[in-house]
Amino acid sequence: MSAYAAAVHETAPTPDDSDLARRIAAPRGDAEAETELCRRFAPRIRLYGLRHLRSAAGAADLVQDVLLVTLQKLRAGALRDSGKLASFILGTCRQMVIDGRRGAHRRERILETFSASLPELAAESGPVPDSQRLEHCLARLAERERSVLIMTFYDDRPADQVGASLGLSPGNVRVIRHRGIEKLRLCIEAQEAP
Repeated sequence: MSAYAAAVHETAPTPDDSDLARRIAAPRGDAEAETELCRRFAPRIRLYGLRHLRSAAGAADLVQDVLLVTLQKLRAGALRDSGKLASFILGTCRQMVIDGRRGAHRRERILETFSASLPELAAESGPVPDSQRLEHCLARLAERERSVLIMTFYDDRPADQVGASLGLSPGNVRVIRHRGIEKLRLCIEAQEAP
């Protein structure tokens, strides 16, 4: 950063929270304001998550979830008092942590109640294809089959969306997907043979 840019950066006024909220809620939005909001509040949310969740992964998830909810509310103009942005974010953090704990307790109670009646699931003893083998077999598929499989399983798109992207009917997508999976299975099994 040049000396001039550093001087301008130092003298530029830092927008307060309510100014950021107003800029984000503006009809055209303000990407710079959204970036500044995330930069400003992400460390605070992360600390809250570390303190209450005692997990770095949980804290990282909390940062993303809280910032997403906050930006959605601001863009929709749903925050009544823009001066209380920090309070809104703290309240959202608290509520998400409470909801997460309730869900965990609910799952534990369900498992305790029904675990005796659940059959034991045996781990599959079959071989697990490695990524290089799968990549090789995917490359051997026809372009249309490969596209359908990637859009279905990697992009997690339903048959109607895949069909719209490729100019196919949803039924045709399902047939191509079925045939592609079968070709992948045969390719992987053939490579596993001694």
